[in-house]
Amino acid sequence: MLFEAGAHLIVDRKTVGGIRMTDNDLSSNKPKRFYKEAAAVSVEDGFAIHLDGRPVRTPLGSRLVVPGQPLAEAIATEWRQQEDAIVPSSMPLCGYVNTAIDRVGEDRRTVFETLMKFADTDLLCYRADEPVDLVKEQMENWQPLLDWAAESLGVALQVTVGILPVKQPVEAMDALKGKLSGLDNMELTAVASLAAACGSLILALALLEGRINAERAFSLSQLDEDFQSERWGMDSEAKAIQEKLKENITSAAFLLTLHQQ
Repeated sequence: MLFEAGAHLIVDRKTVGGIRMTDNDLSSNKPKRFYKEAAAVSVEDGFAIHLDGRPVRTPLGSRLVVPGQPLAEAIATEWRQQEDAIVPSSMPLCGYVNTAIDRVGEDRRTVFETLMKFADTDLLCYRADEPVDLVKEQMENWQPLLDWAAESLGVALQVTVGILPVKQPVEAMDALKGKLSGLDNMELTAVASLAAACGSLILALALLEGRINAERAFSLSQLDEDFQSERWGMDSEAKAIQEKLKENITSAAFLLTLHQQ
């Protein structure tokens, strides 16, 4: 997955939130909580997170600053909710913001190119030829979003049957490039995570634009899997993968909601 929730939260375990940890803090696999208070603080260029009055920094040493207070407050809440040990996977918003600052902010081109590849293999464009019920479900649930993308974004993607790759029109790809180029680093991070979790850039953009919510995005992304599981069941490993994807979609959508407030 491109940007998984909670990823890139802690790179150097000796440094968490810009504060040097002691050897005792490193005695377990998870760093121990070393602060009492976490707060969102207004600064000149936005809102920072302070732990006991000291600013949190990203793994690469940049200040963790976000434009809006709602997102900052939510990140501070993630820090407050840590118990004896700091668990990065329980801090998806902080992980996404670290990624937006350290990775996307430093290398938008690579992220951009990776995202464009999703257009060539977008889930919504690859349809089954049987059984009839699945073909019908895909048409009824996926096609309206492709129609929306064509009408609202100018992204008219071609649909194919089977797994052979389809060459998308240059005009559609140019329209996608224009849309993605206009996103800020936080939005680009969220869209990248959503596209990876959904297997669809169109689903990610539909969620960004408020066309669908996180629950609907997950449901549409799992249409094939759910169709098969209703008939043949689902093993525990597949179910665990689904739950993880749902968590990533939900957290990335929450990031967008807070960032847009």
